[in-house]
This record gives sequence, structure tokens and C-alpha cells, in this order.
Amino acid sequence: MKKIMTMALMALIALGAQAEEKKDSVNKNKPVFTTIKENPITSIKDQNRSGTCWAYSTLSFFEAEIMKATGKKYDLCESFIANKTYMERAIQVVRYHGDCQFAQGGSAEDVLATMKTYGICPEDAMPFPGSLYGDSLNNFNEFFSVLEPYVEAVSKSNAKKISNQWKVGMQGILDAYLGKCPEEFTYEGKKYTPKSFMQSLGIDLNDYVSITSYTHHPFYTTFAVEVQDNWRFPQSYNLPMDEMMQVIDNAIEQGYTIAWGGDVSEDGFTRQGLAYAIDAKKTTQSLQGSDMAKWLKMAPAKKRSIIDSLGCTVPEIIPTQEMRQERFDNWELTDDHGMLIFGVAKDQNGKEYYMVKNSWGETGEYKGIWYMTKTFIAANTMDFLINKNAIPKNIRKKLGL
Repeated sequence: MKKIMTMALMALIALGAQAEEKKDSVNKNKPVFTTIKENPITSIKDQNRSGTCWAYSTLSFFEAEIMKATGKKYDLCESFIANKTYMERAIQVVRYHGDCQFAQGGSAEDVLATMKTYGICPEDAMPFPGSLYGDSLNNFNEFFSVLEPYVEAVSKSNAKKISNQWKVGMQGILDAYLGKCPEEFTYEGKKYTPKSFMQSLGIDLNDYVSITSYTHHPFYTTFAVEVQDNWRFPQSYNLPMDEMMQVIDNAIEQGYTIAWGGDVSEDGFTRQGLAYAIDAKKTTQSLQGSDMAKWLKMAPAKKRSIIDSLGCTVPEIIPTQEMRQERFDNWELTDDHGMLIFGVAKDQNGKEYYMVKNSWGETGEYKGIWYMTKTFIAANTMDFLINKNAIPKNIRKKLGL
């Protein structure tokens, strides 16, 4: 019996070793990261079923800015920003008689403009997201199924004259789902208005500028990036791609973060916390009997499996200014998501990645943090908000900042 048990134990050990060997062989390309530079950020949040990444990422940016300036940590309120922004966006849609978009999405400029005009409040000065309608987090399905038809009905009315009462109704819907924005609140034993609270945070909202990189406008000038969620028409400084990337690297090195907006719809952006600017042609060449046409027809799950198996060895494109422009003009490069760049790391092969805070809760391999290659960011950046003091002096001079 003892001999049988010993043999069985040896068999189990052998099977375990084989399983471990198989596991290692499957995961041999999994990146192993070493942090080069990591700047302080606040906790991971969850936007859940809401198109408010722009509010979460940009408030995360300002929370990091406040920490850098004062050492104090705040949890600022996304619902306050959304409430004010959706009303202002609805007003614009009505002014245009419905000939522009009303949607959940937005931009970093919406947060900046709201804070300048109305101020801001801490998270606990308004109802917790989703709590007003019995959910544990934001869920805009019912909210926007009510809000969008309401705005459309007003903006496309056949009336020769409309009253201002539509704003009262609109505000009622916003308050019902997001909570009423406070006129006054108490924080750490002191009374504030949203404006006085903003003034107490220790940052200057005039320090923030937007950066982009396209050739259909002259470099070192400003223009409003032509995407629908830039409905306020904010001006971005236009830099060559290489200098745009220098700005990001310098900012991180100097202890700043970046409120990034760009395209995450590409195959190389995984739900496990990685992002590669995949060169599909070279990737398919590495697959026996495969070609580009087969890759394009491949199911998303199969593509993800191949990307996961290649891991940090997956071939990447070499992004160019011309490529960025072509992809923007043909709708490949889209304005999908807002996130916060806060650090730099490298994998076991020396490839460098930006460390990026997402707003999908503590999901993925890295608990809400994404590692996005510098190549991916160069190829897929739409624009980003940054402290002007984080821009290298020689580039600031070219921009007149």
C-alpha cells in the first residue's frame, strides 16, 4: 500500500511538473514589468454603465495635480461635473435646433470649463453614483433613454417659440438620476460653496492646456479637434508627433500626470490591462499558413488568443505623422476613451510602456491599471490635457506659452 501511495505521489508530482511546464510555456511571453517612474494617483474608480470616462479621467488628473501642489488627497465628484455638463450641452443642442449631437460622452475640456464656471464638490456632497435609482454604481441605460428623447423633442420642436420651462424639466431629470448639485456643503468641518471649494484646492485652472498632433492644421498653432464630443470647440496646441511624445515623457519625469483621450478600439487594446499597436501584417507572417486576409476575418476571441500568446513579443507598427493623419481622416483613429497616464515601466525585453489609470474598477491583470506601449500612445492619441509647466521649455517657447 505504501509503495502504491508513493508511486501515486510521484505521478502527481510529475503531472504537476508537466502542468507547470505547460503553463510556463503558454505564458513565456507574458510581460514582466519594472517601474521606471511612477507618479502618485488617487484610488481606482468605476464608471460602470455610463459614458463618463471623460469625467473620471480628468478629475483623476486634477486630483493628482492637487496632490502634487499641496500634498492633499481629494475624491472629487463626477456627478457634479456630469449634471452641469449635460445641461450646458443640451442648451447648445437646442440652440442648434438639434443639428449637433447630444450624448453621454465628453472631453477633458468639459471638466475644466465646469470647474472654472461652477466650481466642484467632494464625492460625498452628492448621492453615491447609482444610489438614487437602486443601483450600486452608475447605470445610464434608463437615465439616457429618458434624457435623449427629451432633448430631441425640445430641439426639434415645430414651435415658433419655446419657453425656458424645458430647462426646468431637464434639470429635474438630471437631479433625479445624478443628484442635485449642492449650493453649500460642509467638508472637514468647514462650510463651502462649490466655487469656494475650488478656490481652496491650491491649483490654478489657467495652467492647463490641450495638446494634439495632426497635419491638417499648421504646427505650433491651435485648433478645435474635429470630434463630436468636443462640442465646446476647445483649442488644442498642435505639435509634431515626436514633440507630442516628448511632452508626455517630460511631464512624467517632472512628476506630472496626463489626462489622455484616444482610441482603445484597436485589436491590441486588451481587457487584461495591456495595449500594443499591433502590426497585423507581421503578426500574421508569424502564424504558419496565415495571411492578412485571414487575420481580418478572424473572430475577435481568436485574435485575442493570438495576441495573448505573443505577449510582449507581438510585432508593433512604427507610427508616423502621415499614418496618424490618414487614420484620423478615414475614421480609424477615433475618440473612444479617456484615461490617466501617470508613469513609465519596461518589460523584460526593455520595451517601455506608459502606466495608465482606467475607470473600469479594479479589473484586468493589473487591478485597473493598463500598461500601454509608447508606440500605442503615439499612434492612438487624440489629444490630452496637461499642466503647461510640464511642457519642455523649448516647446513652450514655440507655442508661445
